[in-house]
Amino acid sequence: MARFDNRAPDQLREIRFQPDIAPHATGSVLVSFGKTQVICAATIQDEVPRWMKVQGVPGGWLTAEYSMLPYSTLDRKDRDISKGKLDGRSQEIQRLIGRSLRAAVDLEKLGPRTLWIDCDVLQADGGTRTASITGACVAASMAFNRLLQKGVLTQQPLKKKVAAISVGIFRNQALLDLCYEEDRDAEVDCNLVMTEDGQFVEIQGSGEESTFSEAQLNAMLGLGKKGILEICKLQEEAIRAVEPKGATPPPSGAMSNLADAFKRL
Repeated sequence: MARFDNRAPDQLREIRFQPDIAPHATGSVLVSFGKTQVICAATIQDEVPRWMKVQGVPGGWLTAEYSMLPYSTLDRKDRDISKGKLDGRSQEIQRLIGRSLRAAVDLEKLGPRTLWIDCDVLQADGGTRTASITGACVAASMAFNRLLQKGVLTQQPLKKKVAAISVGIFRNQALLDLCYEEDRDAEVDCNLVMTEDGQFVEIQGSGEESTFSEAQLNAMLGLGKKGILEICKLQEEAIRAVEPKGATPPPSGAMSNLADAFKRL
């Protein structure tokens, strides 16, 4: 079966990271999954939410905000502020981004600070939430490395990299990294969030007015693990390219662990 962009079923779209796209953020990157483009920015504030102070919770906090700019889709999308409330889809995605990054960050090592992750979609062509999580991890790593270099942090808070990818069943075939047309018409749509050592953070999957078999689920998981391995390598390259001298990188052995896990599929 020929895909809309002529990729193989197990082939990712071209993924690119353009660092420091937002100069006032502590760390930022423009991440591209094919035509999907998202600005991911990490900003540190020297305070924690009030509920943490009241409950005496040690360490820091990490939270995320997600939005699609009005011109990111073919038809103009109204800003949430013009509707007077946050769009339900945007709220669900930003919670997913926050959960995904908190699984990868040691909040006690962050100290009494809040890491804000802002993800703004410039152009949408499927996979905006997976691109946001993947880019947010790179932006957070850049921010941590810079704070370590300045002596603001004394330990690396990033325990391991985290990335996300979409998989699905389209015309009865398992596909990796769905573009908009595939995502729109897929019989099954699934998003995987995983750490670089092969641990699942979250699996979101459902049949779109359809059902799917265990064999199809296993096929999607296999494609997703393969894609995450490739993405984590690209994340590592992007982080290393801007890593300041003297920064303390996160543990590096996890990449080989994921490679070994993939070989056993």
